[in-house]
Amino acid sequence: MSFVLVLVLLINSCKKTDSPTPKPNLIVEYVEINGEKVLDNGRLSNIAIANIQVNLVFNDQIDGSQLKKNDLFFTNLIDTFYSVFPSINKNELIIKINQTPAPLSQFRLILSTGNNLGGIIQSGFSCTISTSMDSTAKFPLISDNELLTKIQQNTFKYFWDYAHPVSGLTRERLGSGETVTTGGSGFGLMAILVGINRGFITRNEGFDRFVKIVNFLSNAQTETFHGAYPHWLNGTSGKVIPFSTKDNGGDLVETAFLCQGLLAVKEFFKSGSAQEIALCDKIQTIYERVEWSWYTQDNQNVLYWHWSPNYTWQMNHKIQGWNEGLIVYVLAAASPTFPISKDVYEQGWARNGAIVNGKTFFNTVLPLGEDKGGPLFFSHYSFMGLNPTHLSDQYANYMTQNVAHSKINYSYCVSNPKNQIGFSGDCWGLTASDVDFGYTASSPNNDVGVIAPTAAISAFPYTPFESMKALKFFYYIIGDKIWGEYGFKDAFNLNIPWYSPSYLAIDQGPIIVMVENYRSAMIWNLFMQNSDVQKGLTKLGFTY
Repeated sequence: MSFVLVLVLLINSCKKTDSPTPKPNLIVEYVEINGEKVLDNGRLSNIAIANIQVNLVFNDQIDGSQLKKNDLFFTNLIDTFYSVFPSINKNELIIKINQTPAPLSQFRLILSTGNNLGGIIQSGFSCTISTSMDSTAKFPLISDNELLTKIQQNTFKYFWDYAHPVSGLTRERLGSGETVTTGGSGFGLMAILVGINRGFITRNEGFDRFVKIVNFLSNAQTETFHGAYPHWLNGTSGKVIPFSTKDNGGDLVETAFLCQGLLAVKEFFKSGSAQEIALCDKIQTIYERVEWSWYTQDNQNVLYWHWSPNYTWQMNHKIQGWNEGLIVYVLAAASPTFPISKDVYEQGWARNGAIVNGKTFFNTVLPLGEDKGGPLFFSHYSFMGLNPTHLSDQYANYMTQNVAHSKINYSYCVSNPKNQIGFSGDCWGLTASDVDFGYTASSPNNDVGVIAPTAAISAFPYTPFESMKALKFFYYIIGDKIWGEYGFKDAFNLNIPWYSPSYLAIDQGPIIVMVENYRSAMIWNLFMQNSDVQKGLTKLGFTY
């Protein structure tokens, strides 16, 4: 008995102690979402919203039965609402989201470190997923001509229904109350002419509004500075509202935009009734009292943007090309009372030829301006009245310039070097607008992911095919987000996504006017027949 006991003890002592099998160290090699691969901290865009499948591929074998769901989850309300499916690959976990995310929404997949899936997750994994947009039409399909008219009619309402009730001038933006904008009011004058032409209002209704506006501008209580209006006015009192601390006086660029609209109105009514001719005389007086030459600041060969009674020339901002300021030099040269010489244009605006570019971008030669063209409003604001079709001087043909500028902007958005969500041949146009963090002049050299409908739509005279594609996308595909009472909201960023809640006068104006110039050349024809404008263009060496 004792011998047996000793033998058992001996045998047991010779046995090796059994130890538990160590858990594998697991690392996610990559993830596939609907078949598209993404690495840690990566991002996938344009993922279809239905039946989203996620395949997590690990470096070693896993045990799906030991999944801890709380350590593998999605953000943005999806959480752990997913199902696990078997895989023939022992190192792969397949999950399918049980709910359908919203179009153009964003969420993250997160895998935490620690014990999970029968191993130890050594380093966590996360990636960002953005879903595709809903590509169904949000409004009934109509003909292209009907769509253009609809866009013009709703945009017109901003300048008609939302105008300041006392002055009739255009409010700066939605919700700006007493603040009216000088340049935007110039655009509004042209928009009202389009409204008459399209039958949105009668000629008499338009005339009455013009009388209200011109009388307000002519009133001695309405502040001007050597004939130039400030950037902003109080729509009731006519007193300046400072645009910034030192910008509380004359703004020559905004004044030029205003005069561009006023002269178009004059041409529309100049052969009319006695009352209409009296309106035209008042418009001419407003134009002639602008002391364009005085804004050369002691006869320098350049025009200056600002002058303030408190800060004089301290802003010291020269108006030099290439930008939106061509119309300033044309109207200054055309002035019957305070004209500038051609030298001011050559040395100030053209910088003795330094405005010339001549480089090629996206297979398009750009005649003038900064590389890749800058924001698209450069080819809109001056050319709401100035017809670029046959306009040429020693530096460029301006239709060639504006077409090139627009096509480069379009091509940049199609190439989409920053992988912005939505940028494509259907969704393009970089210009100055509201952005999700404030306001900026978007361009190929300042791409913050924001598209402004005014950019592509106002380019209709230059890129009609590309602009129509964009218009249809803005209206039919995302119109439920950006279309409203006064037309298209100012801008949007599909990366976030963010949609501007506001309208801006200087972005709404080019839409209705440039579409009309594309359709009928109405505003171009009116402005270009003005005898002062023709004299100014000839003086500066333009053919037109």
